[in-house]
Amino acid sequence: MPPLSMDTLVVFALVAVALVLFVTEWLPPDITAIGVLVALVALEPYTHVPPREAILGFASPAVITILAMYILSAGVEQAGVVDWLGAKLADITGGDEGRLLAAIVGTTSVSAGFVNNTPIVAVFIPLVTGLSDRYGISPSTLLMPLSFAAMLGGTLTLIGTSTNLLASDLSAELLGEPFSMFTLTPVGIVVLVVGVGYLLTVGRRLVPARLHPAADFTEEFDMDRHLAQLQIRETSPLVGLTVTEALEQSVTDPVAAAATETRGQPIDPDAGIEEIAAVGTALDIDVLQIDRNGESFFATATDRTLEPDDVLTVRGNRQAVNRFAETLGLRQLARESVTEALLAESGHAGVLAEAVVDQESRLRGRTLADVQLRTRFDVTVLAIRRGDEIFRDGLGDIEFAAGDTLLLQTPPEGVAHLQEEGYLVLTEGPPELFDGIHDDESPQLAPEALLPLGLLLAVIVVAALDLLPIYIAALGGVVTMVATGILSASKAYDAVSWNVVFLLAGLLPLGLAMQETGGAAFLGGLLSTAGGVLPPLALLALFYLLTAVLSSVITPVATVVLMIPVAVATAQDIGVNALPFLLIVTFAVATAFLTPVGYQTNLMVYGPGGYRFTDYTRVGLPLQLLLCVVTTLSVAALWPL
Repeated sequence: MPPLSMDTLVVFALVAVALVLFVTEWLPPDITAIGVLVALVALEPYTHVPPREAILGFASPAVITILAMYILSAGVEQAGVVDWLGAKLADITGGDEGRLLAAIVGTTSVSAGFVNNTPIVAVFIPLVTGLSDRYGISPSTLLMPLSFAAMLGGTLTLIGTSTNLLASDLSAELLGEPFSMFTLTPVGIVVLVVGVGYLLTVGRRLVPARLHPAADFTEEFDMDRHLAQLQIRETSPLVGLTVTEALEQSVTDPVAAAATETRGQPIDPDAGIEEIAAVGTALDIDVLQIDRNGESFFATATDRTLEPDDVLTVRGNRQAVNRFAETLGLRQLARESVTEALLAESGHAGVLAEAVVDQESRLRGRTLADVQLRTRFDVTVLAIRRGDEIFRDGLGDIEFAAGDTLLLQTPPEGVAHLQEEGYLVLTEGPPELFDGIHDDESPQLAPEALLPLGLLLAVIVVAALDLLPIYIAALGGVVTMVATGILSASKAYDAVSWNVVFLLAGLLPLGLAMQETGGAAFLGGLLSTAGGVLPPLALLALFYLLTAVLSSVITPVATVVLMIPVAVATAQDIGVNALPFLLIVTFAVATAFLTPVGYQTNLMVYGPGGYRFTDYTRVGLPLQLLLCVVTTLSVAALWPL
């Protein structure tokens, strides 16, 4: 075993700090990765990573290929291929839960082998929730299998997931040979067949039905004690003001404090607008709509002045609503009248919708008070679900985290803009929000959709035949896609998940430092001691389990960068073929089922499925153990130790 030098200790210290930051998410993972890159260069005498080599990750074939595949996937998605594919499921399955599950799992798994699985899952979530409502099936029973199937499909080809491409780069660097397009396919098919079989049998019985089928939004988010209707009295200081004037204006802290101190005391009818505005702000009240003589108005979009006998529908807890009514001269009406139908089908522009904050969201780490969704986009957040906990009060101060599910009242154009700008992923709502994918008439696949499909197929064929390297073929596909008008240049740039690009490029130098300082060899030596007790096949299985657990806690990208050099060093230390060890890490890191935070698609279905954190372990652990055996035996059979 090599000695533990000062250089190795410095690199291990950086790895430890990076792991803590990845787990706690004190900084976004991509920023942590760039911080690691900077630290490696700053500590060059110990890490042996010079500046030029530190930034070579930005020119890595894996990074370039991933960037190009994001754009190619966006072209296929925009052409309506995934929408059309998903909508056909309803026609094929006829609402039978077993057939629907099989169709969803089968379609997403195969598609994810060739198209980025994040947009596939993003499109399928509203489709699945819509079908669940239509046929009385709990969406919880379908959404987790949807995510797991997309992950399983990622093992089919080189382009199935970003970690496959990164592992191919590391294979070229450490073993002198990258993966071909279909190097992983034989084992990937076995993994897919076994995984899908599990999801359709044992897994189907383990997935909990957390959400009641066809429950409306107010029931799903338990809003009955947080929605109320208030009628304006003739003496109310709100009479003659618009909602914007009365309740939406910015107020100074002293005014808000004064309003808080006078809770429960009626405001003088001649009070100023700022004082009235302070009441709503201090009490955490949102006005959602105005009802007048059988007509309803969306509160954030109307400039009508309030009149006596107008009915305001408001969000707020019971105590806040009571104080709000007493302070502003309002009469409380029966709470049981506030339903989803009242909010969503009142004839005004506002609709109810559900959306998820994903790992790439611009909302992560920010509060509602920071982003001002209501003021800027007319979008009101009614509740936030985080795992099995629902927040309905103090929403302005809650810092958004990946996986949060938001209940929104919004105009269609408002939430559409938020989705386009990368704030949220829309998961459920009325049909007009989804370009018709919930309509009874299935969308048709236009002839022009064949062009992006043909381009994607051409890239795969060119790379598979070694006519061009995969990254050059993919860039050629991007150029052709923009030149033919399938995507505009701006949409092509928008399609790229730049945080993933920076995460990959920032972490690659860490693998170099692990090798140059002997850190990988040291860890390999430690693990090779287990080789004195365990046969190589068992050691291979141990690497699968270690990698699966680590990638379920930190990002898969960080795991593959850390574990592949160690796996190769261990194999070389015990004198066996290193390729099976590299491949076992590749497969394990792509199938991190144990937690919702290990993989992007798991987080995307976390909120819409109403899951608890432990549900992923309950369903994923048996699958992980099963695949440990299957993958280990398959890799060892195809690439003998």
